[in-house]
Amino acid sequence: MHYWVRASASDLSGTLPQPRSGHTAVPIGKSKVVVFGGLLDKKFLSDIAVYDIENKLWFQPECTGNGSDGQAGPSPRAFHVAVAIDCHMFIFGGRSGTRRLGDFWVLDTDIWQWSELTSFGDLPSPRDFSAASAIGNRKIVMYGGWDGKKWLSDVYVLDTISLEWTELSVIGSLPPPRCGHTATMVEKRLLVFGGRGGGGPIMSDLWALKGLIEEENETPGWTQLKLPGQAPSPRCGHTVTSGGHYLLLFGGHGTGGWLSRYDIYYNDCIVLDRLSAQWKRLPVGNESPAARAYHSLTHIGSRYLLFGGFDGKLTYGDIWWLVPEEDPIAKRFIQSPPKNLPDNKRMAAENVNVQSVFKLDLISWPFPQLVEDSVESERENSAITELQRRLGISVLLSGPGLQIIDESEDKEFIELGSRLIGERVSNNEQDLLIQTIEMLRDHWRKSAPSSIPLKELGPLLRDYQRLITRHHLANSGSDFQSMESWLSGKEAYKFYHLKNVSQLRMDDIPKLLAEYKKILPEQSTSGQITGLEEHPL
Repeated sequence: MHYWVRASASDLSGTLPQPRSGHTAVPIGKSKVVVFGGLLDKKFLSDIAVYDIENKLWFQPECTGNGSDGQAGPSPRAFHVAVAIDCHMFIFGGRSGTRRLGDFWVLDTDIWQWSELTSFGDLPSPRDFSAASAIGNRKIVMYGGWDGKKWLSDVYVLDTISLEWTELSVIGSLPPPRCGHTATMVEKRLLVFGGRGGGGPIMSDLWALKGLIEEENETPGWTQLKLPGQAPSPRCGHTVTSGGHYLLLFGGHGTGGWLSRYDIYYNDCIVLDRLSAQWKRLPVGNESPAARAYHSLTHIGSRYLLFGGFDGKLTYGDIWWLVPEEDPIAKRFIQSPPKNLPDNKRMAAENVNVQSVFKLDLISWPFPQLVEDSVESERENSAITELQRRLGISVLLSGPGLQIIDESEDKEFIELGSRLIGERVSNNEQDLLIQTIEMLRDHWRKSAPSSIPLKELGPLLRDYQRLITRHHLANSGSDFQSMESWLSGKEAYKFYHLKNVSQLRMDDIPKLLAEYKKILPEQSTSGQITGLEEHPL
């Protein structure tokens, strides 16, 4: 079991890096992690932030250097590649504004000095969203990217001693060109996963490249791997971080379908187990950080350090640890676990468009598939009891496959509201909870259909169903049969019976939002719903 722990003052000190996405963070031995560049509010960055592992300290070194244009270091950029060899961090390419870069730099982290290497031989073409990895302690391999006109599938190898780039000639079948993928060296093979391909589709394929180790005398060639287990969904902008016999994949984004204009952002943890050669979900004992892409995840000892990223609206500057349960800082959660801890074995690990249900403490149940059948009656009773307590009523609210939950139990709903007010909200803070609910509903009241991202549709649909249910309780019968009778023949409320948001079509979104706005209640200062009128037919 692993736990996500937000970094506190006892974990780190100093000057924290500002929020960003599209940056790089590379470990230099076991002593430090170097963060470079990125994007914040359309501003491209060129600063260096360093985490001193031993002293738990963030600092910003004064770097020297002399580039070809007289600058001390690389120009501001994001979506570049950065790889460490010993104490040196090599930087290539990236984007600044709409321009793809093709310059080549190295930072000596012992003396914090930049050197531009662009004039050394033939370089790869300018590109962004490429991916690279170290081959041993001398070479770097880089694959793919986007040059502003086309997706790339070329492979370049850099010798960091001679500073020569060589394009690798690969025979046989090739992966589709792509950008926004990951490339991770695992012993003798380069593993490439996902990314956005030519024409725009987001992929979930896994490829292995051999022939990168000279001593092996192998002819370079690609092999597509189809591994058993719970493979990740298609995505780009994710990270793959090597730790022990695992490769850990976190985050990234996909789309709602080839006709959808909406991106889906992920916060799931999936491991590629190198021993069993299969995909697995990483058991996580608490709630994950907010979904994001173009973040960094660095392996430090037995811990992983998460920083930054972007979710389609917000650029993050939060810092998180992902730690095993025996780690001292995991005790913050193990000693006082949160109530209603979701069953990570049973619930979808991807925090996106998942139907909310009342949570039962089934962590220790060894056969999660059997849980659905064996506790169905218990779940229904639990839901009824909870709603009776919170709403002050005595009624059966659940029909076949549909359950209505209170706002305070709807984690996605509260998380969205928390972002609007800029503060994390708990069930114990009733006044702040009411303010959060009001602000989120007012946000949707003022929103146009085209401005609502896909990740908001699940909470919106559930709140729509919640308000309809309460309206029925206040004006009609008190059981599911009377609910069915009340809804029968109505043109309005036609989305009430949807079990989850995946049943919506794109042209349903304006209709759902219009209905929702008509049934939105006025909120009194006590937080009670008032003035809810019958939907006009």
